[in-house]
Parts: sequence; C-alpha cells; structure tokens
Amino acid sequence: MGAEADLASAPAPHLVTEVPGPRARELIERDLRVTSPSLPRAYPLVPARGSGVVLEDVDGNRFLDMNAGIAVTSTGHCHPAVVEAIRRQAGQLLHYSGSDFHLPIYGELCERLAGIVPLRGPARAFLTNSGTEAVEAALKLARYATGRQYVIAFLGAFHGRSYGSISLTASKVRYREGFGPLLPGVFHVPYGDTSEIRERLFRRLVAPREVAAVVVEPVQGEGGYVVPPEGFLRELRALCDEHGILLVADEVQSGMGRTGRMWAVEHWGVEPDILLAGKGIASGMPLGAMVARADLMTWEPGAHGSTYGGNPVACAAALATIDLVERELAANAREVGGLLLEG
Repeated sequence: MGAEADLASAPAPHLVTEVPGPRARELIERDLRVTSPSLPRAYPLVPARGSGVVLEDVDGNRFLDMNAGIAVTSTGHCHPAVVEAIRRQAGQLLHYSGSDFHLPIYGELCERLAGIVPLRGPARAFLTNSGTEAVEAALKLARYATGRQYVIAFLGAFHGRSYGSISLTASKVRYREGFGPLLPGVFHVPYGDTSEIRERLFRRLVAPREVAAVVVEPVQGEGGYVVPPEGFLRELRALCDEHGILLVADEVQSGMGRTGRMWAVEHWGVEPDILLAGKGIASGMPLGAMVARADLMTWEPGAHGSTYGGNPVACAAALATIDLVERELAANAREVGGLLLEG
C-alpha cells in the first residue's frame, strides 16, 4: 500500500531515460518475436505498475495515463477498494462456473446491474468475459426473442472483433478486410440520422417487421468520440417502438460513469431494451454484461452460457467499481468533463 501511495503522489510525467528505455526495448523485441502481429501495439509503452492516474514503465519513467488501458481502468490504477475486494474474493474462491452452478457473487452483481440500468421494467443479466462477448450475447438474444433475422448498425461503430461483433463494427476497414463473409443480415447506416433507416432501408432493402434489433453506441467511441445530434436517440427509440424492433445500447465504452452519468443514454432519457457493459465495469478485471428486459429472456437452459463469464474475482471487482462510480466518480467526470469542454 505504501509503494502504491508513493507512486500515486510521485511527480508525473517524469522521464529518467529516453522512451522506450533499454529494458523496454528488450521486452518489445521479445514481443515482436513471439506475439501475434495482429496486435496493433501503437505505442512503445511497457508498463510495470500503476496507481491512480500515474503509470510507471519498466525503466522507471512515469506518465499521466490518459489511455486508462483502453478505457478500462475506470477507478484509476489499483484503487485500494478494488484491490481489497479482489484480494478478499481471491482468498475465498478463485473460480467456479456461474453458467452451471449458483454463485452468490454472480447473482449479487446481476441484481445490482438490474437495479441500475435504465431499461423498461424488470431486468435480467448475463455475465461475460468482455464487451465483445456481451455484443455476441445480445445478437443471439435479439434474434431468439423476436424471431427476426436482420440487424441495423451504424457507420463509424465499434462493437468488437469476433465474427458477430465485427459484422456490426464499421470504424476501420482493416478490422474486416480478409475475414469475409461476415455475419449476414447486417445493414449499416450513417450515425445520427434515422431518416436513412426509414427512407433507404425500410423502403428499398428490408421490411421493418424482419428487423430484430438496432445496435447503437449512445456516444460513438472509436468512430471519433461522436456525440449524437440532439433528438437522435429518442427518434431511434420511437422508430423501434413503431416496428417492434429491439433497441440495443452498446455502453461498453460510454458506460460506467464515463460521461458523468452511469450510462450515456441517461443524458437523453432513453430506455433501451438491452444494455451492454464492459471495459470499465470491473476496473481492469475481465468482465462484460448483457442486461435485458426480463420478458425477453425466454431462452432455454443451455441456449447461451460461459465457463469464465462472471468469474467471482471479476464480480468482486465490479461491485467495488460500481460503488465508487456511484459514490464519487460519475460526479467527478461531470465536473472535470465540464472544465475540459470549457477549454
């Protein structure tokens, strides 16, 4: 704890070598020999430890971390409350499958999530290892619950890189190049304008009664951190209601207090049918969640599951994270975000 506190209060940024330093260069050279070249590795950063917003590399260089492990360390690095929750749970039970057995902490987190998502009516949750897996679960549930096959997504969207999620992703061509054919039945339209759906898709390409879901990031992430035009999400909700289409809010990146509210859709008063969480949900532990209206979850036992999803240690980290976000961090995001927007 002392070393962590010392790092959190240490001057940063503070460089003691060139970047990357000698130890970092050794490790980078090894990685380039033995890891998959598909990993983007955009920066020559080799982190060794972190505390709060300070990250220290293997050569002792310190940085202010504006990356947060790709929008994951929502409570900062090694927040004491999260670390303590992980330690406590790890000392009791590292793993048992929540898919096949009744884990108290799995149910506790599902109950907590069901109580804080802005869905219409009672909700149920399915826990995964990542946001991408939550997207996959939502695709399956949407098709199963509606009996429809088509899905609408948006240009600029990022929903993951597995086969189902990459079929929704439309932020960079390199994510899709060479992997076709992708999931059939997915249509992409420009973000921020429902008229494209009404005028182009529904008149020329697909009947609305055959569309299972519209999947949308309330604020686009990798597509450029695009805040939607005022009224867009409410119009999208109305369009879905008109045609019995499920509205899926992918809050993997925009959720967990990042926009000053627990969920970005709350800024516009929109209630989706399914909400997806990931990244910052557990402060760095691998976890995702699909939370849906309870009446949609009519699928049979075995229709979907996950050996590791909802791992007890990750669930403990998530419960501690939610406490921190609700108690102080969402408000801090509102305050600091407002200052940044003012310039």
